[in-house]
Amino acid sequence: MPERTDLAALVTGHSAVIEMINSGDAGLPVLTQLLRVARSAVGAASVAFVEFAPTGGRVIAASGNAKWMIGRPLPASDPVTVCLLAGPRVRQVRVDHLPGQLAGELAARGLRRMIGARAEIGGLTVGSLHALYADGEDAADPEGQAVLGYVAACIAHMYGDQSGLPVHGDGPVVAALADGLAVVDREGHVRLWNPAAAQVTGRSSAEALNRPLPFPLPPSGQVLDHQMPDGRWLRITSGELAGPGTQRVVTFRDITDQQRRDSERDLFVAVTSHELRTPVTVIKGYADTLTDHWESLTDTDRRQAARIIGQRANELARLIDRLLSSAIDGRPGGGPAVPFDLGDALRATVPDLPGDLRHRLVLDLPADLPKALGDRHSMATVLTELGTNAAKYSPPESPIEVTAGTDGQTVLFRVSDRGIGIRPEHVERAFDRFWQGESGDRRGYPGAGLGLYLVRRIVEQQNGWVSLRPRNGGGTVAEVRLPRG
Repeated sequence: MPERTDLAALVTGHSAVIEMINSGDAGLPVLTQLLRVARSAVGAASVAFVEFAPTGGRVIAASGNAKWMIGRPLPASDPVTVCLLAGPRVRQVRVDHLPGQLAGELAARGLRRMIGARAEIGGLTVGSLHALYADGEDAADPEGQAVLGYVAACIAHMYGDQSGLPVHGDGPVVAALADGLAVVDREGHVRLWNPAAAQVTGRSSAEALNRPLPFPLPPSGQVLDHQMPDGRWLRITSGELAGPGTQRVVTFRDITDQQRRDSERDLFVAVTSHELRTPVTVIKGYADTLTDHWESLTDTDRRQAARIIGQRANELARLIDRLLSSAIDGRPGGGPAVPFDLGDALRATVPDLPGDLRHRLVLDLPADLPKALGDRHSMATVLTELGTNAAKYSPPESPIEVTAGTDGQTVLFRVSDRGIGIRPEHVERAFDRFWQGESGDRRGYPGAGLGLYLVRRIVEQQNGWVSLRPRNGGGTVAEVRLPRG
């Protein structure tokens, strides 16, 4: 690393980040560039960012030799998580002194020292920035630690603006807020604005007092759901304030999560009815044809009709299985975690795949692949869902490549396609239940939006993780990592 913090690299790199923002970039691309700037300025081997939600954290971006961690979950009870959320906002720790699986993996890779800087808004932690240093490297000096604290503050500002962040869409900034309360006078100007109101709306007391409300005022005793310009939803109520004058008290809370759940429910009904109707219609049509015209059909026509009925019945069975699986949140995984041959499990899955998908798969699996630790039988579902997803978003005759490897601590396999690719801001949303890149009449691809959701649940139940990223040259790469057996 440099003998001292490279402030010139910080200024130059930050200028490039500002140019990205001014050009309309937001979210993960800007965050990733900030990590590169921080790494260059403090001379770290790698820099990563963990986003926190109420249930724990997840690595959403990394620069340097820590890219293997992208997509890695950090449960709220993980010792590393507990360490990150406590103590000074910027602190240096010895990774090899921390308990837990992730700390052990970092230490095994020679990354034994870490400087962490929390990204906070109003005392709420939205994430943490981590500079990792290899054996023999000096960690950042106080000046470098100040730089990391500054970059973490810049990231927190991005979260405050909600410019493509949080990636998960339900971060702690929204989840931890209490009800906002305001008092308005007869002209509709704000006379009282509590701290929660400032948090909910993003307007400080100085910005709100003596000005009109930043949202419509419902009639006294009525409730109004209103969408703010940044996309969040507020539930607003008002009533007359007792005493002299004609002041009114207004309370409001963030109901974005409730609106999202309602939207998911409506989408579930719409998508399920559409996806079920298609195979059922085809099955009924061919069954009616066989019943009404059996004698006039040739043997070839009958076999073709029976084949299509069988294909559509299989599609229907897979869809129903997905719907039932997704409806049972928190169910335990399949079998106990045991060492198994990942390459053999993937090869054994191929003959049972749909014919059009099976013929497009190109397997490149090393014979000496170490054993993985997990549930062998669940890999059939994982490969089927990832392969089906790759086939759906790529040209019909293009290859879908399945490769595997190891980095010493994990065993992994990748499913790569040459299709339309995935936008950086969608790499996490794609794992949400029922989420689709397009919706309504604009949907150009079939599916209920459940496949990747189920894959992540299955893999994380086995202490592994899964991530998506754009493929060099076009397309998407899905990567699954499991502990080494």
